[in-house]
This record gives sequence, structure tokens and C-alpha cells, in this order.
Amino acid sequence: MSPILHLPKHAMPREKLIEKGPENLRDSELLAILLRTGVRGKNVIELSRTILQDHPTKKLLSRNYKDLAKIKGIGPAKACNMLAAFELTKRALDVQDNNLPSLTRAIDAVAQLQELRHAKREYFVALYLNARNQLVHKETISIGTLNASLIHPREIFKPAVDHLAASLIVAHNHPSGDTEPSHDDMMVTKRITEAGHIMGVELIDHIIITHNAFYSFQERNIL
Repeated sequence: MSPILHLPKHAMPREKLIEKGPENLRDSELLAILLRTGVRGKNVIELSRTILQDHPTKKLLSRNYKDLAKIKGIGPAKACNMLAAFELTKRALDVQDNNLPSLTRAIDAVAQLQELRHAKREYFVALYLNARNQLVHKETISIGTLNASLIHPREIFKPAVDHLAASLIVAHNHPSGDTEPSHDDMMVTKRITEAGHIMGVELIDHIIITHNAFYSFQERNIL
């Protein structure tokens, strides 16, 4: 094993990246930059080659934290660095799980709530999203007239914790056909927003749905 410091400067991954650009580095050299250090008996480049022999690049990208942390030479800290780099790349390339709908606008959320348009009673529903604004869970919180005193944050945020949600959208219907929010609607929104700040799960919209229209708190700049 040759310590990486004994390699010529042009062969060191970081120096090579600076001089020639990342597109001119081998996979093992790119991985070496993420790992930063090797292990006893192997410098970081040799370690990277060994890891990629056992775990080809595409498979490595699909590994979760536990899988990466178990690989000899990676461990918890390096696993976190790698996962952060992988996730940032996926987001930049808009690589998403096609099985999960993406909710980036109020109309996207309304598409997931069509059953509320013709409901005879008021339904209060929460949509739970991951960090990519993809729907990971949908839950009916209450049925009946929306009352600020009856909507408890615990009922809303427990599913958020269970499903590791990064944010949520809440919605309810107005069978009367009037989309304008009531005093209770405003109070519920304020209460959920405040609880979300404490829980670290952002409320990104509250939507009121009628049979032929909807009202978005986010689009009206209330949130």
C-alpha cells in the first residue's frame, strides 16, 4: 500500500479534479474524494476501488444508511457524506420514485382530493410529503364541521412522524360551495403552522375544496 501523500500530485484525486475537472476522474477517484481517508492497509484510492468492486456504482447509489455504514472502510460519518451527495445529485437531476406523485402546486394536491368535491359532510384530510414534495401518505383526520378546538396537532403530526414526512398539506371541503375561509379555518391553519415549527414539519398549504373550485392559503400568501 502506498500512502496517498506519497503519490505524485497529479494522481491525487482532489488535485486532479481541480486541474482537469470532475468529468475526467475515474469512479474510484470520485468516491475517494467523498471518503477522504483510507483504512489500515489501504489508502483511500485503494479502498474506493475495493468498495466499487463489491458494490458497483448503480448499486451503491441505491444503498441506504445502514447498508453503507456496514461496508468496511465507510462507517457512519462517511455514509452520511455519501448519502448527502447522492441525494443532492438525484434532486438536481430530478430523479424521483415514479410511484409517488409530486405535489408542487395547489392543483396537484387537489388532484389527490377529488373525493372531497361532492362529499356531503366536511372532511379534514392531511397529505404528507417527503423532502422532494412527493406524497408519501394521505390520512383523514376528522369528519364533521371543522372546529378549531377539535383539531388537535397530535392527530395531524403523529402520521407525519410515522411516515418521516418533511412537510404536509391539509385540506377540507365546504359542502356549501363557498371557498372563503371561516374564522375556524384561519385558527386551525395558525395552530397547525405553529405546531409544525415545533415539530420541524412545515405546513406548506391549507386548501379549501368545493364541488367546482378551491382556495389555497399558500397561493393567497396567507402561509
